[in-house]
Amino acid sequence: MEWIECLRKAIDLMEGHLLEKCDIGRIAGEIGISDIYLQKGFKFISGYTMAEYMRNRRLYLAALDVIAGKGKVIDLAYRYGYETPESFTRAFARFHGVTPMQLKKDASRMHVFLPLKIKISIQGGYDMDYIMERESGFQVIGFERRFSMEDSYRQIPKYWDEFCARYLGRLMQGAEPENEVEEAICNYHVGMYGVCLDDLEAEGEFRYLIAGKYTGGNVPEGMTVYEFPDMQWAKFLCKGPMPEALQSVNTKIFREWLPGNPDYEVAMGANIEWYGEGDTNSVDYESAIWLPVKKKGE
Repeated sequence: MEWIECLRKAIDLMEGHLLEKCDIGRIAGEIGISDIYLQKGFKFISGYTMAEYMRNRRLYLAALDVIAGKGKVIDLAYRYGYETPESFTRAFARFHGVTPMQLKKDASRMHVFLPLKIKISIQGGYDMDYIMERESGFQVIGFERRFSMEDSYRQIPKYWDEFCARYLGRLMQGAEPENEVEEAICNYHVGMYGVCLDDLEAEGEFRYLIAGKYTGGNVPEGMTVYEFPDMQWAKFLCKGPMPEALQSVNTKIFREWLPGNPDYEVAMGANIEWYGEGDTNSVDYESAIWLPVKKKGE
C-alpha cells in the first residue's frame, strides 16, 4: 500500500473508533505496516502523535455535546474515555481554554478540531542524498531502553545525555577503560548507532539502543545484542550540527521520499541512526539515517 494511503486508512480507522479504546498496534496491523513507522510518519506529516490526534478529536466532539446539552459532565467523561469527571474537565479546559460549564455559556470559545485530511506536495524527495546498499546480516550491541512514541522526541536526547555523561566524557579524554562495560564501549564503538526497534507487544512503545557494531566476544551485564538479517538499506546522508540536521533529514524521508515512492517500501520495523566522529555542533559534522527497504511486491 502507498505510504499516503496508509496514513489515510489510519485516519479512517481512528475516526471510526473514537468512542472506543483505540489500539494503535491493531491499526498498524490492519494496514500492514510497522507501528513505529506509522506513528513516525503520522507525527512528521500532521504535527500530532496519533494519541494526540484521537484525544483532540474526542475533546472537540465532547464540546459539541456540551453545547447541544447531550448529557452531564459525568456522562461525557465516561463517553469519551475518561475515568473521572475531574480528569475529563481538566483535559477539556487545557484543550478549549474553558471548562464545560463556561463553554456552554459561550460557545464561541470552542477549539475546533476537524478530521485530518492528508494532502501532500512532494518536492525534491528523489533528490535527497542517499545510497542503496545491501548489507550482510550484522549484530549491534548496546544499552537498551523502552520509549513511547508520545514523548520519545524529548526523552531520547536525554538518554544520550545520560550515556555521554556516564561514559563518553571520560573515555573520549583518553582515559583507560576501568571495567568490562567500558571495554565493550571502546571495542565495539558504542555510540556510533542509535537503533529503533519496533518489536514490542506494548502499544505505542519501542526499543531504542545506543549501540555499536558487535563482532563477537563478551557481552557485559546490562548490555543487549540484536541481529539484523541480510537486507537492503536506504542510507540517507546528512551534514550539519546535531540534532537539527538529522531531524531535518528524518522529516524529509517521511514527507518527501516515502510518499508515493514507486519502487521501495519499508522492510521491517526498525531504523538506524549512524553518527560519525567529530564535533557534533560543526556545520561539517556527518551522520546518516539507515532505513531497511525492499522492492514493492517482493
